[in-house]
Amino acid sequence: MPNVKIVTDSTSDIPQGWKESYDIGVVPLYVVFEDATYRDGVDITPDEVYRKVAAAGALPKTAAPSPADFMNAFAPAIEEGRDIVYLSLSSALSSTYQNACLAAEEFPPGRVKVVDSGTLCGGIALLAVKAAKEALRGRSSGEIVSMLEQGRGRLRTEFVIDTLDYLHMGGRCSGMQNFIGSLLKIRPVLRLANGSIIPVSKVRGKKEKAVEQMLSHALSDIDRMDKELLIVAHTQAEKDAKFLVDALKEAIGAEEIAVIEAGCVIGSHCGPNTVGMMYLTSDSLDTK
Repeated sequence: MPNVKIVTDSTSDIPQGWKESYDIGVVPLYVVFEDATYRDGVDITPDEVYRKVAAAGALPKTAAPSPADFMNAFAPAIEEGRDIVYLSLSSALSSTYQNACLAAEEFPPGRVKVVDSGTLCGGIALLAVKAAKEALRGRSSGEIVSMLEQGRGRLRTEFVIDTLDYLHMGGRCSGMQNFIGSLLKIRPVLRLANGSIIPVSKVRGKKEKAVEQMLSHALSDIDRMDKELLIVAHTQAEKDAKFLVDALKEAIGAEEIAVIEAGCVIGSHCGPNTVGMMYLTSDSLDTK
């Protein structure tokens, strides 16, 4: 058993096999429909979320784990004599990071280190796996934190959404923008930059064109891309995910390209039929 346990939250959408193989702990966020509260990935599935949204015509609210939730998640490893490195959802998108910091203060100094991933979904999963591998090699919590802080500057996270409806219902897109976007069938390519989501391309026409644009962005990084692990994440977009995996295999020759399905919290904000790519590069990326 490594001396450091890696913990993250449910927005990482880490597959169960990785949790078990790399001893990664996951703290669930919450999905709230009216008076019912569900733990992301525990009490509700993404398919159920989409059905409820379609029936109600409204999005659920999402909520960060409380400091008490984090304390309960951290305590068992601390009691075993292990240190913890917790990797959070981007602090620009949620109070998850702040609540984890509050929980860390309840343990002896230095036992729980909290790192802002600056990203979400497969981006967190990729960093968490890298961190867990370092823990298995016997690295200290401080060494792992340094690796993560350096790695997040080399992480590219981009995704394509199928509809602006979820962004509109969530208040991230005005009614007029949604109406015009629907009429023109504009498909935005979105990127995580400085912890926040920004549009980098607006592609008119079929979604496939936007996915191809996102792939083009990735292939422009091919000479400096870390080929140990790439992640393709999606919400009910298996066809698009397969297209990206096949294209990346042919062009890059990566050691591993993992496909993961995004969970309830991520799906609540981006909607079904979203697809994204996450990978590391050998040097820091521009943030524009």
